[in-house]
Amino acid sequence: MKTPNEQFAMPQCLNSKSKPSLFCPGCGESIILKHLGNVVDSENIQSKTTLVIDIGCTLLSWNYFNFDIIQSHHGRSVPVSVGYKMARGSRVVIALMGDGGAYAIGLQSLLHAAFRNDPILAIVINNTEYSMTGGQMAPTTVPNEVTTTSPLGKNASIFGPAFHGPELVRQIANSKAFIARASVGNPTLMDSIITKAIENQQKNNSFSMVEILSICPTNWKTDAAESFEFLAKLEKIYPVGEVKKTLDKKSEDI
Repeated sequence: MKTPNEQFAMPQCLNSKSKPSLFCPGCGESIILKHLGNVVDSENIQSKTTLVIDIGCTLLSWNYFNFDIIQSHHGRSVPVSVGYKMARGSRVVIALMGDGGAYAIGLQSLLHAAFRNDPILAIVINNTEYSMTGGQMAPTTVPNEVTTTSPLGKNASIFGPAFHGPELVRQIANSKAFIARASVGNPTLMDSIITKAIENQQKNNSFSMVEILSICPTNWKTDAAESFEFLAKLEKIYPVGEVKKTLDKKSEDI
């Protein structure tokens, strides 16, 4: 068991000395990056890891890690990762993107990577909107959620219910693929899920996907307590854990 100092220490692979946060105050992505770093450290894979980042808030990740990073175009982190993995098969390749980059402009690439069982890890940060461009409605926006492009709340009868990306991908993915959902509200589970996803790439040479529910106080217009209250509601709509099959029940309103 880790001591308190070890548990809260900065991961060695994070290049964080004298670097202020580039994320908005309270952003959940800082939590995600720290725990991704924890897993890279614990698996001892810093020297062979390559991170491919998308346009959006995830692009800020390039400033923090002491391992190879590739910047892709919006929605193209998955195909860039696939091509890189084909050329450098011994590398641990991780594609990091937001829910818009994964489920809107990048959905075709994500689905086919899963269908082919390409041995990469796709990490999708789901905060239910397009954050960097001002909080517009995204595929993952839940019914009745207020965004800058749905000021009266998302009308599910027009725009559809909440989009369950991992459940969709699971239907066409190889049986050896690892597909799961985590949340910044449960960092311990997030560590475990990311670890399993990376190990699946290395040991089974298979596709992995992890969606991580995150908070966005700036665009949600919430304080700390309200942010995690909303996150708790999202965890009921988007259940965390390994994904086995599509949800049968309809998405709940917020």
